Amino acid sequence: MIKYVYTFGGGAAEGSASDKNLLGGKGANLAEMCSLGIPVPAGFTVSTECCTAYYAGGYKLPDELNGQVFAAVKKTEAIMGMTYGDARNPLLLSCRSGARSSMPGMMDTVLNIGLCTATIPGIIAKTGNPRFVWDSYRRLIMMYADVVMEKAEGLEPSLGKGIRRILDERLDEVKHEKGCKSDTDLSAEDLQDLAGEFKALVEKHLGKPFPDDPMAQMWGGIAAVFKSWNGKKAVSYRRIEGIPDDWGTAVNVQAMVFGNMGDSSATGVAFTRDPATGDNKFYGEWLVNAQGEDVVAGIRTPSPINDDTKNEQNRHLVSMQHAMPETYRELDAIRTALERHFTDMLDIEFTIQEGKLWMLQCRVGKRTGTAALNMAINMLDEGLITEKTAVMRVAPKQLDELLYPIIDPRAEKDAPPIVKGLPAGPGAACGELVFTAEDAVAAHRAGRKCILLREETNPEDVEGMRAAAGILTARGGMTSHAALVARGWGKCCIVGAGGLHVDAKTKTARITGSKTMLKEGDIVTLNGTKGHVYLGFLPMIDATENPLFQRFMTLADRFRTMGVRTNADTPQDARVARAFGAEGIGLLRTEHMFYGEGSDQPLFHLRKMILSNTADERRAALAELYPFVKASLKGTMEAMEGLPVTIRLLDPPLHEFVPQGAEKQAELARALGIKAEEIKKRGETLHETNPMMGHRGVRLGITYPEVSEMQIRAIFEGAAELIKAGKRCIPEIMVPVTCDVSEIETTKKITDRVHAEILKQFGLPG
Repeated sequence: MIKYVYTFGGGAAEGSASDKNLLGGKGANLAEMCSLGIPVPAGFTVSTECCTAYYAGGYKLPDELNGQVFAAVKKTEAIMGMTYGDARNPLLLSCRSGARSSMPGMMDTVLNIGLCTATIPGIIAKTGNPRFVWDSYRRLIMMYADVVMEKAEGLEPSLGKGIRRILDERLDEVKHEKGCKSDTDLSAEDLQDLAGEFKALVEKHLGKPFPDDPMAQMWGGIAAVFKSWNGKKAVSYRRIEGIPDDWGTAVNVQAMVFGNMGDSSATGVAFTRDPATGDNKFYGEWLVNAQGEDVVAGIRTPSPINDDTKNEQNRHLVSMQHAMPETYRELDAIRTALERHFTDMLDIEFTIQEGKLWMLQCRVGKRTGTAALNMAINMLDEGLITEKTAVMRVAPKQLDELLYPIIDPRAEKDAPPIVKGLPAGPGAACGELVFTAEDAVAAHRAGRKCILLREETNPEDVEGMRAAAGILTARGGMTSHAALVARGWGKCCIVGAGGLHVDAKTKTARITGSKTMLKEGDIVTLNGTKGHVYLGFLPMIDATENPLFQRFMTLADRFRTMGVRTNADTPQDARVARAFGAEGIGLLRTEHMFYGEGSDQPLFHLRKMILSNTADERRAALAELYPFVKASLKGTMEAMEGLPVTIRLLDPPLHEFVPQGAEKQAELARALGIKAEEIKKRGETLHETNPMMGHRGVRLGITYPEVSEMQIRAIFEGAAELIKAGKRCIPEIMVPVTCDVSEIETTKKITDRVHAEILKQFGLPG
């Protein structure tokens, strides 16, 4: 019989951190924390193998799972001292996903499983806190109806609204009717009435009643988490992150502990180091009298966990460090122990139930490129990791983040921010405002940079978040969905901009204390490092080079086994590449000197050569072009300081350089003193039926040998001048689009002849 269920709790576990392929990242680390003696609510993990079997069996759970889950529930009951489904002393459970690779918010969670008409009186009697019980029950109805009864069943939202939105709207209506600002202001009676209304709405819109049987709730939760592996948002995230579809997810079924039992209870998310900067400071957020989803979903803007986490937006809020000092010290000690054990920065989730701390999760934390670099070097200096581990801690794409643009400080100095938020993603971004994920995708496809502005993001927004140049939210903290996803992608992001009041229906946003009204299409600039938002476009510059970057790259050089050359087409490209350690130029495309900045004169002379009618006219035009070609190639070879430079001779077919359109053709005709009709005809004559294989590359040099000779002479003469000046250079010539040895032979004859002439001209040895 295949073992699908692995238990943990009471200081022991059937798995460890090394089993994440089987147990998923969350389940493996829960097992590891149990083995370390850290307080973790007992439970069990249903493996990724069961998920694979579930899909292979046509969305059917394996037969042997029933007995294994029953035994695991009994073991959990024994450890926690409660019985699942019991009327007097009921155990409640949660069902959470846990893939081997972190997918924050992409799959589904259900909390408070086991609450029903039979168990509610017993919990009220046991806790003496009816408000907490009814609050937990209405949360269960909301999550279960959304995750299990609607999404997992593939039901289309009624009237265009999902059941979660319908229930959320009713909750907001009740708060308004009762004059309450927050969920926590509702009384036990309010919540009891609301739970009854919720069940009626669920049956009305989904066509079946909310289940009142604890076992039915648990099995529904397990199956729904498996189904969420192939949910739209999870599939989109896997495509973006390159996560294989056949990995599957595990399900973690765990005894509930409650952060919503009153002012001595709380929930929070923290990082063992600052995930934005990499500073060795405990960083996190918490909410009193709340459940974990309130923090990560951005439903309420959380308070700072300590003084190090305070910023302009939350400085007035009470930190956990001051409100619950003993519990904070216990959490800080666990933070230190976990980081030393895992030797990496961790993302941790915790709940405080009536003063007792419970750890719900630890996983390797998402971080910006800057943070990854700083953590790698700092942990190396602290003796936590080796040099090789430090190198492997920074992903190649994170190195790119260190080169992201920042706002020009001179421009930013004179531009007051219109609103401030929390800096959740690196660099800066500028673009037009859009208010929906769909509009962000559309703008991206149209080639327009956009900033996605939302009240808060949710996992359904992931495609739009990916398409946007930057993300801005009015609510949520540094551990919200937007912050976690943007940080993982290295995307500029600002969250918790509380001064913004977003109206998604009208696609506008009002700013507190200002007459400014933001609307769709307005241009804004984000500083993701400071959390500042500016109206209009601010100029960007390259990010200031981190002093640890060169040290890191030196470390990388010790372990690499492959050399890297660059693609570079100008002296400036070469200088930048050299500064970043390129060991030569693998491809210099000579045609690129005729595009972009500073190309007007060389392009004019090239066009003059193309439009020549005789060999003499062509040579005269090439003589005018020659100084520009030599200067560019010589400057590039000089910048590479004696490293090899592979120069590809002119490759594209000539018609690509002839101007298109009557206006541009007329402009060139006036400059050359010829008729525009001649330019049009010449372009048509040169046009290739198959430009990829036709009269281009080496065949241009065969038809017009003077074109190849001019380039080869520019290469050798530029190199000779550098050598005479005491500098080293290693030019290499690439002959493009060859398909026959005779083409190489023809080009080699020209090359050998010009080479001999240059050696003689400069008195250089052969």
